[in-house]
Amino acid sequence: MRIRWILLAVLPALFAAGAGAQNNTAVDWSKPFPPHKIAGNLYFVGSEQLASFLIVTPEGNILINSDFEQTVPVIRASVEKLGFKFTDIKILLGSHAHGDHMEGDALVKELTAARVMAMEQDVPALRKMTPGGKPHPIDHILHDGEQVTLGGTTLVAHLTPGHTKGCTTWTMKVNEGGKMYDVVILGSVSVNPGYVLVGNKDYPQIAADYARSFQVLKALPCDIFLGSHGSFYGMAGKYAKLEKGGANPFIDPQGYRAYLDDREKAFQSTLNEQKQKAPQNN
Repeated sequence: MRIRWILLAVLPALFAAGAGAQNNTAVDWSKPFPPHKIAGNLYFVGSEQLASFLIVTPEGNILINSDFEQTVPVIRASVEKLGFKFTDIKILLGSHAHGDHMEGDALVKELTAARVMAMEQDVPALRKMTPGGKPHPIDHILHDGEQVTLGGTTLVAHLTPGHTKGCTTWTMKVNEGGKMYDVVILGSVSVNPGYVLVGNKDYPQIAADYARSFQVLKALPCDIFLGSHGSFYGMAGKYAKLEKGGANPFIDPQGYRAYLDDREKAFQSTLNEQKQKAPQNN
């Protein structure tokens, strides 16, 4: 019954690319993971599978990714375990319009009164994401390159479409040990099973969007690589190293480049395969 509920929760978020979020049948999306400081005023507060980030400022806090609605209590517990108040969240951002990242927006807003912001191109998909019949709140529509500032911390929204039409990568700077580091929180460049890259009537420019997004991402300065799933950036292994002390394992510019290279090759391989199978127009 629980698996069926999860599947029903995800279906409204399935995007025109040909599929939606990840396969939900064998994963406990709400399994807790130890909340932890990444660097400076940036903290991890998500689950084992779904990454959520808390940015702490003197004027209130910013949350990136509410995840599934059923995951919100896990996020709240993580925030409070770190010693912060959940109600101090003033701004709620997201990575992309799939249920495993933004379905919980309405509940977080209900609990915190946070302003919900979303990239323009993802708004139509988010409007259809109504768990329990609750309308999806959107208080401010973002555009590519827009800055979101609170309490002296500024995040920049980079439109990196393909995974969804409004997939958003966030960048910011953090001060760790007196040194400034560039942070990239990757929305996603994954080509999920079922995505149609060739002849997609609902999203004709999907392949071109993916290709452009890789170029945008490769041009971003990155010291600390994060993403909407902990698996993107090897969170579990890095957290284990963090617990042992020593150099901060989240400072990983090489890992960022390697991940992009791997995902770009996977995208190109899928694109070529679909092109070969596509009907030829003579």
